[in-house]
This record gives sequence, C-alpha cells and structure tokens, in this order.
Amino acid sequence: MRFAQLVVGPAGSGKSTYCSAVAQYGADMNRNIEVINLDPAAEHFDYTPLVDIRELIQVQDTMEDEELHFGPNGGLVFCIEYLLENADWLRTRLGEHEDDYILFDCPGQIELYTHLTAIKRLITLLQDWNFNVCSVFLMDVQFMTDGSKFLSGTMAALSIMVNLELPHVNILSKMDLLSKTARRRLESFAIVELFLGDIELNGLSAFNLKYKSLTESFGKLIEDYSLVRFIPLNLKNHENMGDLLITIDNVIQYGEDQDIKTKDFEEEEPDVFENLTNE
Repeated sequence: MRFAQLVVGPAGSGKSTYCSAVAQYGADMNRNIEVINLDPAAEHFDYTPLVDIRELIQVQDTMEDEELHFGPNGGLVFCIEYLLENADWLRTRLGEHEDDYILFDCPGQIELYTHLTAIKRLITLLQDWNFNVCSVFLMDVQFMTDGSKFLSGTMAALSIMVNLELPHVNILSKMDLLSKTARRRLESFAIVELFLGDIELNGLSAFNLKYKSLTESFGKLIEDYSLVRFIPLNLKNHENMGDLLITIDNVIQYGEDQDIKTKDFEEEEPDVFENLTNE
C-alpha cells in the first residue's frame, strides 16, 4: 500500500511551505516523505520535487501557443487535463515502491477542487495505483478573522470535502503570524451565534440583509452536524507538526499494516544464573 496527501487550497494559503515543512519533519524523524509539484505555474518552492509537472508542461506554454492562447486560469486547467492524458509519464516517475508517502502540491485555483472533475480523475488514478489518498485543505488563518470570511472559508472547505469524496483534513495555516487579538476573535467563532453576530456588527449590506436567514442556516448546519473542523498549524512548533501528521496518518491508515515488534514492548528479565555466578 502507498500513501498520499493531496494538498489543496487557494493561492497564497501556504501549500508549498507546508509540503516543504512536512518533508523536512519526516527527514528529522527518519521518514521518507516525497513531494510532487502539480502546479504548472509555480515559480519557486523550498523542496526538491520527486516529480515536477513543469517538466511536462507549463502554463506559459499554453498562453503563448498560437492555437491555444489560454489565459492563466484556462491554461492551468488545460495543464492538469494534459497531465491526465499523459498519466503514464507520471506513473513512470512515481515508480512502484511499497510504503511510498507522497505529498501532491496542487495549484491554487479553487474551482479545481470545488466543482471541476480533473482532480477527481487524478484521485481515481492514484487509487488505481494502490494509493490511500486524503485531501488536506489549507486556509490562511488571516483570511478567517471576521465572521463573513470565516463562514465563506468554512463553506469552501465543505464544498471541497463533498466534491473530492476523500478522507479530509482542514488546516488553518500561518498561525504563527496571527496576533493575540485576532486569535481571540477566531476562538470566539467556535460558537455560531458569535460569528453571526460579528457579521452583523461589521455592517449588513442590502445583500446581506436579504440573505441573513440563509447565512444563519449555513451556520446552524455547520454547528449541528459538526461537518467542518479546522486544525491550527504553526510550522515553527515541532510538537504541533507532529500532532498534525499523526492525525493525517490515522486518516490514511499509514502504518496500520506494519508488523509490531513485540521486543520493543517487552522488558528484559534478569538472568538469575548470571546473578548466581557473580556471588
């Protein structure tokens, strides 16, 4: 069995930084965690990718091609579709190693995960290649510090969960950049009435007044059924990183089929004959 995290989220949410940090944490723990770059528009990241989609196709290629002449968003979708058409290219570079643990650093175009089918087709391929896959959705915590944005981010997470149909983990990234005041505001949003009240305090436009009951219904839906839960992540906190990775490992069942070495749990019994000899 092989294991994969599909790291998704809007542009600027810290996906590449997360992948780099997890790979480094794995190295510190003597775990081999590889990263694959699936963003054909990426310019820079801190890790060395096992596979890089830019070796196959880049967004710039689709924008400069006289026949295609895509814009940035259309070009990005085309690149993912092109990768799927050339799935053998990806499979060859992935190899067939058992117990692989791979992070797929995905593009920041949110519609790829909320309603388009390309990423779902990629998931099907990975599952056919014997991968246990989970989706990891990153949201910049600084985007979530007022009620309306918190609700918007939560609904985006829910939409991705429903569309991808995978075991799913939501992460609030960049917690180390959050002020104490903003942190207290965020903690208060655990109570639906408080973040709905925050929306009202920040001014209700005519649009918001019209859809106030709909907003309240969304809030109640999330609270009553516990559909969305965010895990805060501070990349500078080693313990926080370890706890998060344990959570994700449990989600994708990493390590469940490994043999337990009972000798690691057995206490050594004293050698009575050695004691007799020494007397």
